Amino acid sequence: MTVIAGRYRLLDVLAEGATGTVWRALDETRVQEVALKEFRAPAGLPADEVPLLYARLEREARAAARISHPSVATVHGVATEDGRPWVVMELVRGLTLAETLEAGDPLPPPEAARVGVEVLAALRAAREAGVRHRGVEPGHVLLANDGRVVVTGFGTGTDAEPEEDPGAESGSLGALLHAAVAGRSGPLDSVIEGLRSEDPESRPTVDQVERELRRMAGGPTNRARGAGSTRTPPSASKEGNSRDHSDDGVSDAVGVDGNGPRDAGSSATPSDGARVPRRRGPRRGPVLAAGLAGALLIAGALTYHFVRDEEPGTGPGPGGVTSTAPAGPGATGTGDGPSATPRR
Repeated sequence: MTVIAGRYRLLDVLAEGATGTVWRALDETRVQEVALKEFRAPAGLPADEVPLLYARLEREARAAARISHPSVATVHGVATEDGRPWVVMELVRGLTLAETLEAGDPLPPPEAARVGVEVLAALRAAREAGVRHRGVEPGHVLLANDGRVVVTGFGTGTDAEPEEDPGAESGSLGALLHAAVAGRSGPLDSVIEGLRSEDPESRPTVDQVERELRRMAGGPTNRARGAGSTRTPPSASKEGNSRDHSDDGVSDAVGVDGNGPRDAGSSATPSDGARVPRRRGPRRGPVLAAGLAGALLIAGALTYHFVRDEEPGTGPGPGGVTSTAPAGPGATGTGDGPSATPRR
């Protein structure tokens, strides 16, 4: 098997698209599974622009790696192989909100309110790290088996245009909550309407929204909630968010969190919106989600899911990989770290 940067052993493909491949990989230093995003320069890109592209991708990933919060899917760092960046990402077991809604399972208003609280917390943590989100959608929100609400799809704050609508973030949260309850907002109606208001003066402040959502949620959030979820099977608990700045094969590494599944059976679909059908039933199998917490510009915000219908530990079951890849802006950009030769 191929080993990247002398550390990450490629196990199998989770998803593949025109601009790269996401691998399930074993971090042989920490002996934990991670998701590894391999980037490829788009066909037709002039050769002198490829290094610039990779440099920008690496900067985006390193910026996203600065975010440390239980509601943000972690980018652990960037490994370099043959001059190309490979982004090391957290594996999270759970379903996206989009998948939950597609299965005809909208959230009750109190749970939607809890999701809203955690999304706000994730956005706040990102802003404090100088990172922004280009618009939270149901495909960016993971309902993790350990009880967390995890947001993916961040880009660097330096990419924000000065004239960007300051209400865009509020509008996207309002749309997210509306989708989460499938339009049956009940007690959330006033909050959603306020967030979606076209008049900036009539929109509630972030603090007002958070207070109201906490009141409606009435239960613990990620910071107080223990492992376990009523919506998805339990999984390994979070190990922590400690930072490790070692340079043994990965730049600006963040502490690894969680273990991926041990089975290798999967299939991949391109990031073109196609989805693999899932069987519905009283039990939901675990989903392996590799959240790319940086909106790495060439690929947009990517979330990959490895779906199985079996309980953990029973071996591979029917399923496949789906991908959601909202289009991102074009980029120029490349890794300037040391390269390494793959070994097999």
